[in-house]
Amino acid sequence: MDRRKKYLIGLDTETCNSFETEKGVDLTQSLVYDIGWVVCDKKGNIYKTRSFVVAETFCGMSDIMKSAYYAEKIPNYWEDIKNGSRIISSFWKIRKTLLEDMKEYRINTVFAHNAGFDNRALNNTFRYLTCSKFRWFFPWDTEIWDTLKMARQTIGKQKSYISFCERHGYMTKHKTPRPRLTAEILYRYLSNNKDFIESHTGLEDVLIETKIMAHCLRQHKKMEKRLFPDRG
Repeated sequence: MDRRKKYLIGLDTETCNSFETEKGVDLTQSLVYDIGWVVCDKKGNIYKTRSFVVAETFCGMSDIMKSAYYAEKIPNYWEDIKNGSRIISSFWKIRKTLLEDMKEYRINTVFAHNAGFDNRALNNTFRYLTCSKFRWFFPWDTEIWDTLKMARQTIGKQKSYISFCERHGYMTKHKTPRPRLTAEILYRYLSNNKDFIESHTGLEDVLIETKIMAHCLRQHKKMEKRLFPDRG
């Protein structure tokens, strides 16, 4: 490990416990069943990968798991668990492993695409499984970056990206259409592969989000990266 480098953790979750309302899908009560992360540097070089399935939700909440947006992938998870590409573990042990990785690489920055969703889902799960004995998944001094916010301030303003979205129909349906900034569309642009389909599994998705993070930083633009900028 090169102590001169700043290491980060990129993280992605897949969740269940969403439900339909008159205003659309309510994701505020989401619980995590899949969590993947990478240890990387600001250039996007990856030094470690992790992929976990949360035992309490995946195995212990079969009814709630039916609400997972990608519930059809459940058989694939069992195959991955059998072949060892994903590890099924308790949420407590998964968090312990994450904290150990953060300590080993002296990490205090975590990033995710649309980080508010992942942060809330991790807190929801921690509180639910501990009956609110513990409430916050990340240590209090963790700085959380949101690559969606970063992309909006960099890639999303580039004429080439706007043209790409207009050409392929990747615009919002607002009165004043804007380029969509999902990880899938951003990666299609960065990889010049309009046929790319996001896996919607934790580790696989964070691998492309790491490339998005690194690309944003390479622009050398002043930007607000933090999910909670008022925290100092």
